[in-house]
Amino acid sequence: MKMRTEQEMLDLIITFAKQDHRIRGVLMNGSRVNPNINKDIFQDYDIVYLVTDVEPFKDENYILSRFGEVMLMEKPEDKIFPPPIGDGRYTYLMQFMDGNRIDMHFMHTSKVDELIKDSLTKVLLDKDHNIPDIPPPSEQSYLIKKPTEKLYNDCCNSFIWGLGSHIPKTIWRQELPLLMRLIDVVLREPLIQMLEWHIGIKTDYKYSIGKGGRHLKKFLEPEIWNDFEKTYTNANYDNIWDSLFLFHDLFKKTAKHVGQVHGFRFPEEECKRALEFLKHVKDLPQDAKSIF
Repeated sequence: MKMRTEQEMLDLIITFAKQDHRIRGVLMNGSRVNPNINKDIFQDYDIVYLVTDVEPFKDENYILSRFGEVMLMEKPEDKIFPPPIGDGRYTYLMQFMDGNRIDMHFMHTSKVDELIKDSLTKVLLDKDHNIPDIPPPSEQSYLIKKPTEKLYNDCCNSFIWGLGSHIPKTIWRQELPLLMRLIDVVLREPLIQMLEWHIGIKTDYKYSIGKGGRHLKKFLEPEIWNDFEKTYTNANYDNIWDSLFLFHDLFKKTAKHVGQVHGFRFPEEECKRALEFLKHVKDLPQDAKSIF
């Protein structure tokens, strides 16, 4: 099956809106309107239809009959796992047999002012000329923001607490599923945040690292990126232990730099205590009757 071109997909998206009087406008956001993203074959079409009433567009047969053969579909607002957003929208996430994908949202026209606050937004259709003028799409809404002292301290605290409290007991118990989840939440998330500020300092806070930090490699120094890569490990506990100490070294080095630049104090003593406790637990026998 030949993949439909971008122009064919946009024509289909707009024609659908023109033929339904209940649709008053069409917005597109996301990577396809981002001037700083290199186009590739996997880019989604993130579409918002502004409608007079959302309810009729919950008719799945009406929607699917107009956009092609669907391979997979998710309707987040109809699910309880994960819970729906619940802001009045109705969404179809559609992966088509030809490789294209549309994330299609139906929202009431009264939501337009809220929607256009996203700087990565382009107006495809405005039947009533009611959509306010917006600047050309840019990453302005997603640029790295300078840390406040409170935010910096909280980030450090989250990482250090995780390293010295959550992680030691979980790895000692060898609770692998929980351990891997905790590593991503209590260590990796604060580390990525600190690396984001590090990049912000390098670039004068003029860029975005993208969703989930997907552009980290583009901005980080090769040696830092190499260390960051090594924090991803397998289910071997020796390798996990090695990664934990690498997490510590990388976070501390980055956080101290960010703190020095912005005039914030890195919690040196707390970090030292967390590391010492982690090392102690590493040598703690599995049949230990007491931590100390």
